[in-house]
Formats: sequence, C-alpha cells, structure tokens
Amino acid sequence: MSIISNNLFVKKLAENSIWLFAFGYFACYVPYSFMTKVLSKGLIPSLNGQSLAGFSILPVTGIATLITMLIFITLMGWWKYASHTKIMGLNIPHPTRWTFLSGLCTSLIIGTTTLAYTFEGVSILFAMFLMRGGVLIIAPIIDAISKRHVRWFAWAGLVGAMCALLVSLLDTDGYNIPFLCVIVISIYIASYFIRFQFMSKLAKTEKKGTNLRYFVEEQIVSTPTLVIILVLTAILGRGEISDAVRCGFSAHWCMPYLWAIIIVGVFSQGTGIFGTLVFLDKSENTYCIPINRASSILAGVIAMYLLTMYPNQHAPQTSQLIGASFIVISILFMSIPPMLANRETCLQHTEQSK
Repeated sequence: MSIISNNLFVKKLAENSIWLFAFGYFACYVPYSFMTKVLSKGLIPSLNGQSLAGFSILPVTGIATLITMLIFITLMGWWKYASHTKIMGLNIPHPTRWTFLSGLCTSLIIGTTTLAYTFEGVSILFAMFLMRGGVLIIAPIIDAISKRHVRWFAWAGLVGAMCALLVSLLDTDGYNIPFLCVIVISIYIASYFIRFQFMSKLAKTEKKGTNLRYFVEEQIVSTPTLVIILVLTAILGRGEISDAVRCGFSAHWCMPYLWAIIIVGVFSQGTGIFGTLVFLDKSENTYCIPINRASSILAGVIAMYLLTMYPNQHAPQTSQLIGASFIVISILFMSIPPMLANRETCLQHTEQSK
C-alpha cells in the first residue's frame, strides 16, 4: 500500500513539475532583472552613480552564464542525453542540425533579454510587457502550426495574460522607446518564434530522454555562441556598440562591482534552465508559454519594489499592479483544472488498489 502511495506521489509530482520549474524561473528572474537594472542605473555604491551600458556588461555575464551552464549539466549528469561522436577515443557531445539552429536563436534571446532591461527611460515592467506580449501572441500560432490541441483553460490563461499587458500598456505615459530597444525586442520575439517551432517538432513529449536531449544540445550551443559573438564584436567591430563590448572584456574584472555582473550572468542562466524546462513540458504552447511569462512578470513586479530601496526609484504604477492581478487570476485558471484532474486520477488509482 505504501509503495503504491509513494508511486502515486512521484507520478503526481512529475505531472505538476511545470509549476516547480515555473517557481524556479520566478526565483531566478527576481535577482536577474533587479541586478541588471541596478547596474544600468549605477545604483551600486562602488559605481559612484555611473551607469553601465548594456553592451558593456554582456561579456562578463556571458562568460558567467557559460560557466554556470557547464556546471549545472555536469552536476545533473545530463551530458549522457546529448548526441555523441567518438573523436580520438573520447565521446564528444554535440548538437544535431536543428538543435544547433535552436541554440543560435536561444543565444540571441539571452543577449537581447539582458539588453532590454538596460535602456534609459524603459522600466523593467514595460520592457517585460513588450517582450512577454509578443511571445504570448505567437503561442497559439505555434500550436496551430504544430497541430497541437489547445485546452480551454490554456486559452483562459492566455487571455488573462494579454489583459494584463493591455492594462499596463494603456496607462503608460508616452511611448518614447529608443529605436535600438525596438530592434532588440524584435530580435527577441523573432528568435522565440523560430525556437518554439523547433521545440514543438523535436521535443515536448512524455519521454524524458527526448526532452533532455533537446535541452542539453541547445544549451551547448546557445551560451558559447553568445560569448563567441561578443568576442568577434570586440575584435572586428567598429562604433559605439563595439567599444562598449571591448570595454566589457577589459574594464570590469578588477572592479569592486564585478560580483554584481557575475550574479546577473548566473541568474540569467538560471532563468534559461528553468524557463526552457517549462517550455519543454508536453502540454501545448498556449499553456506553457503563459505560465512562463506570468512567472517573469510577477518577478518583475517584485524587482521594481526592490528598486525602491534606492533613492528616487518608483514603485510599480497602479495599472501594472492591476496587470499583475490579472496574471495571478490567469495562473489560477491554468493550474486548478489540471490539478483537479490529477487528483481525480490519483483517487481512482487508490480505489482500484484497495
């Protein structure tokens, strides 16, 4: 009897793992978005009020992200799930053609996410709403392309998340978004659109090995590619952006604020790990994507409140808090029906085992 109960508990835990991953995503996103904004505003005392350009912090955060990825996959023992080729007697993990392309998209997502939070005059939540709104819109499109059935509570969660975005955007004072910010967010959304199509075709199954193979192969491409792009930009590039990247490779390593940039990189990888595991759930994208986006928006609200610890920093607007309330309602719509269904299944198994 106890063995059956334990098996049911493990099965129930696995069925609700998407919510555990969503919490991990939320827990990483709070310090990630908060510290990125602190650096871009120059709020750390050792910066003496001098803000750091977004492109200048990318080299250190990229390297920290890469190291975190290698440590995490090694500790989890997940290298075995990747495709391998034997070279000089060594089994070398490598991506397939499609996971390589997906990893390239992910590297762009990593870089553009950090950059989006560094633009002057663009708050954490406003940048987040633009990025999250774009990705929410493409969720049902990807499901239609991949012919996945969308359940009613997934639609309810999507509608709630979109309402949160609209409420916040309609009450925003002006839309003076820097042109470079528009480009960054456009690349972010386009990269997700391509990535989700690969993910829906290659993974999102009930087979753990298939999903983890996709995860590992994508990870071993995304973060190294980001670092390589930054190195090439620093060596070959010209102009203000290239200068900022070169500064990032040379100027921060001996500075007292280095720890803050490293934290951004570590938690950036944390959001990448847990966020991808949410997306890889076998459920439809219209269900998984709102869960992921809702977690980050709530994290953004917390991060903005943390910023009020510093002088002249403002708390979220009322409209943004209303939007966050819509997110909470959406989460309830998306979580309660499948949990009730899982509970009913567990009760049936218990009755049958008596």
